[in-house]
Amino acid sequence: MIANQLLHQLLVATVFSILGLVILGVVWLILVKILPFSLRKEMEDDQNIALGIVLGSLILGISLIIAAAIHG
Repeated sequence: MIANQLLHQLLVATVFSILGLVILGVVWLILVKILPFSLRKEMEDDQNIALGIVLGSLILGISLIIAAAIHG
């Protein structure tokens, strides 16, 4: 009985984790399409640290929203 509940909780956590990663990936793809410049060029070639900080903050914010939605 306890093993069955544990397996169910593990399955639910796995499904929501995969769903969260997919949503985060979709947001990233939308962001790449919307921005008028190349993210790769700005971060790798031009060493734009400010852009890296902003994108990191954006990803953390979206991740927190997804986690809150999953948690309920």
